[in-house]
Amino acid sequence: MQQLTNAEEQLMERLWKLEKAFMKDLLEAFPAPKPKTTTVATLLKRMIDKDFVAYIEYGNSREYYPLVKKTAYFSKHVNGLIKNCFNDSATQFASFFTNETNLSERELEELKRIVDSAIQKKKK
Repeated sequence: MQQLTNAEEQLMERLWKLEKAFMKDLLEAFPAPKPKTTTVATLLKRMIDKDFVAYIEYGNSREYYPLVKKTAYFSKHVNGLIKNCFNDSATQFASFFTNETNLSERELEELKRIVDSAIQKKKK
């Protein structure tokens, strides 16, 4: 799976949220100042070429939809980050994440709950 550029990722975020959308829907999903139609069209073309997006034609209109799930995209990139920056150690990544990101006590407790739940699932 290829990497998306920052601009492509921003557009993809909107498409994941909408699930399917015409050009006008995508443009409306952006805050002001909105990108130009030609910019979004160029990004969509590149994302189609990268097999991230497809479309259905209705006359002169195209309804775009994602081919890649958000979780699959970010999972691949987080795993790559762990492999390349943390010696393929999820423990080193978790240590860095919890110590360097200013998490609140409530957020740390929630992470602990998530980890405890994952441990229980592994035991079954």
